[in-house]
Amino acid sequence: MRRLFPLPAPPVPAPDLDGSGTAAPDPTDREWTLDEVAEAYAYPAADDPARSGRPGWLRANMVSSLDGAAHHDGRSQPLSGAADMRIFGVLRGLADAVVVGAETVRQEGYRPGRAREAFAARRAAAGQGPAPAIAVVTAGLGLDFTLPLFTEPLVPTVVLTGAAAPADRVAEARAAGAEVLFAGEGLGVDPARVAGVLAGRGHHRLLTEGGPRLLGQLAAADALDEMCLSLAPVVALGDAARIMNGPAVAVPERFTLASVLEEAGFLFTRYRRS
Repeated sequence: MRRLFPLPAPPVPAPDLDGSGTAAPDPTDREWTLDEVAEAYAYPAADDPARSGRPGWLRANMVSSLDGAAHHDGRSQPLSGAADMRIFGVLRGLADAVVVGAETVRQEGYRPGRAREAFAARRAAAGQGPAPAIAVVTAGLGLDFTLPLFTEPLVPTVVLTGAAAPADRVAEARAAGAEVLFAGEGLGVDPARVAGVLAGRGHHRLLTEGGPRLLGQLAAADALDEMCLSLAPVVALGDAARIMNGPAVAVPERFTLASVLEEAGFLFTRYRRS
């Protein structure tokens, strides 16, 4: 992996111990450690001006083909690769909670967040639990509460819904061990309230993995703080959705490029809200 932006500092030559005058190989194009990737994707500090007035920090992580497809045959995995999956794991390892739409939970077969030894000390120092909570956004709670996502989590799975959600399904979710939070007055969730509701439960470092409909709703509600987009060197064709699929905005919101990494032809970009 190598950093393309911001431009890396020139490599430092190895000490010329044998008098050969041979410089060390360029260290910028190599496999990064998990700690290095984690530092590259660290959440902004609580006192960062970019977080002023925001209840937390909501970043999205999505992968797209060269022709703009967000998935192939309904799943994102065919677009991914080893480096993309490594970054995927790091972003989860840094998050308090992973926000995901109910349809994506069903299509991708979501499982609970897992504890990883590589992130144990970092999470403990940050006051985080052993694994991120999975927060499922749903209106009708059409979920299978017998799945491991609800029966086997290290930390309780969160169900985000509206106050008018079916009472029997809310009761069933709670009986299965899920924590049901209301983030809207009607049947569904108000995307502008998601970060605030989760912050009220101590989840300030938020990650969303979509799908495209949820991500579009969050972006349209000005709730998205950061976009981590992996551009895969593949062409998928077909009629797959873009990474965001939502209502049009009156004026396109501009984001600022924060970093670009590259490995095996994949570009890993990170944009922050201006």
